Amino acid sequence: MLVLVTYDVQTLTDGGKKRLRRIAKKCEEYGVRVQNSVFECVVNTTQLRQLEIALEKIIDPEVDSLRYYRLGKNYDTKVRHVGAKPSLKVEDTLIF
Repeated sequence: MLVLVTYDVQTLTDGGKKRLRRIAKKCEEYGVRVQNSVFECVVNTTQLRQLEIALEKIIDPEVDSLRYYRLGKNYDTKVRHVGAKPSLKVEDTLIF
């Protein structure tokens, strides 16, 4: 299933900046960054739960927030891209 993970981390302190980096690194393990604080992740139910647990251990719930949008398996018709950054098929093979 495709899950959109978004986050907002307060970066007024060094601890906040560290949390922001840690969250981004963890999201990179599961998906592709499509905006500054937005990742598209193709995961199964177990992987999603593992990601949720990991991220929720990193954030400070008093000042940070996370959102998970489950777009399901048939997400091709639900995602429309317009603008400068090219859209990536997150399930396709990436060649560097």
